[in-house]
Amino acid sequence: MTETATLGLYGLGTMGSALALNILDNGFGLYVSNRSSDAVADFLKEAETDGLAEKLTGADSLEEMVNAMPSPRAIILMVPSGKPVDSTIETLIPLLKQGDTIIDAGNSDYRDTRSRTKTVEDAGLTYIGMGVSGGEEGARNGPSIMVGGTPEAWDAVRPVIEAIAADFEGAPCADHLGPDGAGHFVKTVHNGIEYADMQMIAETYGLMRYGRGQSPADIGKVFEGWDKGRLQSYLVEITGKVLQATDTETGEPAVDVILDAAGQKGTGRWTAIEAIRLGQSANVIEGAVAARAWSAEGDARKTGEEIFGGDRSEVALSDEDLEAALLVGRIVAYAQGFRILAAASDEFDWNIDHARAAEVWRAGCIIRSALLDDIASAFRGDLPKGQLIFADSFVPLIREALPALRRVVGAAVAAGHAIPALSSALAFIDTMQTARGTTDVVQAQRDFFGMHGFVRLDGRENQHGPWWE
Repeated sequence: MTETATLGLYGLGTMGSALALNILDNGFGLYVSNRSSDAVADFLKEAETDGLAEKLTGADSLEEMVNAMPSPRAIILMVPSGKPVDSTIETLIPLLKQGDTIIDAGNSDYRDTRSRTKTVEDAGLTYIGMGVSGGEEGARNGPSIMVGGTPEAWDAVRPVIEAIAADFEGAPCADHLGPDGAGHFVKTVHNGIEYADMQMIAETYGLMRYGRGQSPADIGKVFEGWDKGRLQSYLVEITGKVLQATDTETGEPAVDVILDAAGQKGTGRWTAIEAIRLGQSANVIEGAVAARAWSAEGDARKTGEEIFGGDRSEVALSDEDLEAALLVGRIVAYAQGFRILAAASDEFDWNIDHARAAEVWRAGCIIRSALLDDIASAFRGDLPKGQLIFADSFVPLIREALPALRRVVGAAVAAGHAIPALSSALAFIDTMQTARGTTDVVQAQRDFFGMHGFVRLDGRENQHGPWWE
């Protein structure tokens, strides 16, 4: 039986402090440190105020913290991704010994995690790349946790990780999903799905606000109602709340005082890039990433409105059609995310359990929704061609709701409303229900200008067209 490790946490920013309090709240001892020792003193006071200082030990430096910890040790890094992680690992390696573990709990690129795993293991240590979802509230009260690393490293920290994770009907929303970068990759895909879901919700809001002339508060009430039905999810829930909120300074709807430009930390973009690298283009996620990029071009969009008129006319769309369209879009976003997971799992021999990934997302994380139970069940059953949209539980939903998605996309396009994610969802469904498409022309073109060859219907490969005779 693997001995449970002594825990240390380095990096007491917003997420690090919240996760540290969560660990202490669950009765585990913890050593903490930070690049700035002032943050350590502030955290010690906060923990004492919360009655959680009994099992807490602060240190003014990383070296001091590690040296004070009994072996085996597990050091959780809550530092910004990239070079800060590398420099911290470089400092840690000489301080640790065999049996100790380094845990990167930030939003790291899985490729970096794969490389760091080799570096750390070559030094005789173990490494975990751990995706944590749920924001500050999740970190404090129970996040969704996706672990990548060796089974032995997982066993050493499993009691703690399962205790601090969110709980869904008695089951912890945390698990070991594969070696090296698997945990961080699953978290990356989670964030890509998050981008897509948020964008489709925003597009739906836009059609109601600018296509039907509804107030944010009235739209918020509709979302509040949807959260009690098929669209039940964290993102729909909070959308209902933010749309009904009032700005305390102006008395205007809170959304109306927010600049129309979205930030991004890169994980959604990573998902789109990795999808293309793996030959699994996720066009709904790509559309959402594009929308965020375009949102930053406010001056250009203003000029475009002046040049082209910026005509957005009314749309005659019912709440029922919009709800159904958003439902199909959400199913497609999940389906594309799992297609990427499958491709990466095959590429890197990770053997990711898709059903467990879905279950880990059922509570604590940003994309938790009522659909995830059905998704987990679908992956445990007979899934035609491994495609989530072909699952018995989703086919009737998609068939019923697809006409509504067509009406929504058609009306939005005709009326001049930009819906890059919802229209992409429809394009994906239409492509995946077309046995013979139009890529034969693409192959003919490639052969004509580059003599690339093609496969004939009878199976013969590397054939050329009559234009070469």
